[in-house]
Amino acid sequence: MNGMNIEYTGRHTTITNKQKAQAEAGLEQIGNMMDRAFCSAHVILSEDKYRKIAEIAVLCSGQTLVATCQSTDMETAIHGALTKLEQQWVRHNQKLTARMRHPAESIKTALVEPLDLSA
Repeated sequence: MNGMNIEYTGRHTTITNKQKAQAEAGLEQIGNMMDRAFCSAHVILSEDKYRKIAEIAVLCSGQTLVATCQSTDMETAIHGALTKLEQQWVRHNQKLTARMRHPAESIKTALVEPLDLSA
């Protein structure tokens, strides 16, 4: 994963190589969707009694996307957090596309109304 900085934090748990590999593979896939627009990610894995919690924060082009998921299994929690991150990125892209294709009403009316030069 060249050009991507990934930090891992384990709270009340140890992070296994399998969990690191799963998180890196998911972030690689999301990185391909983002066209490598992000430079860092922080993966926080924590354990609380019978709950396993995965929190992933990704810094992408000035905006931070954060996803949290909890489950009874850590791999399932990581997968859920990665899925939520992917959904957030898709939603973010749709908003940007909508803004570019459909400008605000005030701009539209200013462009449509002819200028009155007789005054």
